[in-house]
Amino acid sequence: MTTVTTLIRRGAISLAALTLTGAALATAPGVALAAPQAPAAGVVRTQSAYGFDETVARVKGDIAAKGVRFFAEIDQGQLAGEAGIKLAPSKLLLFGNPPLGAQFLTSNPYAGLDWPVRILVTQDADGKVWVAYTDFAYIAERYQIRDRDAAFAMASQVAASIASSTR
Repeated sequence: MTTVTTLIRRGAISLAALTLTGAALATAPGVALAAPQAPAAGVVRTQSAYGFDETVARVKGDIAAKGVRFFAEIDQGQLAGEAGIKLAPSKLLLFGNPPLGAQFLTSNPYAGLDWPVRILVTQDADGKVWVAYTDFAYIAERYQIRDRDAAFAMASQVAASIASSTR
């Protein structure tokens, strides 16, 4: 049986296509969706006081002001639109401090699945803009990392501070 990972490695399917296919299935008639107000376990979410574009600009500006390395901006709404799927505005921002984040990987290399740091900016059907990221205590527990308390505390403070730039 061919796994999804094998298909991705062989170039038979892209991760973006797989993600968008999942989004299409999730929006198919008869498929129940989780309410946007109920994030997954380990997700920290805060409502922005600004519109979508201003929120993205503020997050990126605060990342830059803190001297944190910005890696990428993924416009999930645009990607969905290109696939013919209607999606509310959604951007994923990837950033981090390599000397700090790499410490997590030295404790458990699979922590690389959650590093660099990701902040999601999304807008709900009511026009409210949300900023969300994974709680670092949750990440520490997820990967059973017990030797990096100071690093996780620092990462938590920085993520919370960046998210607070939108309130």
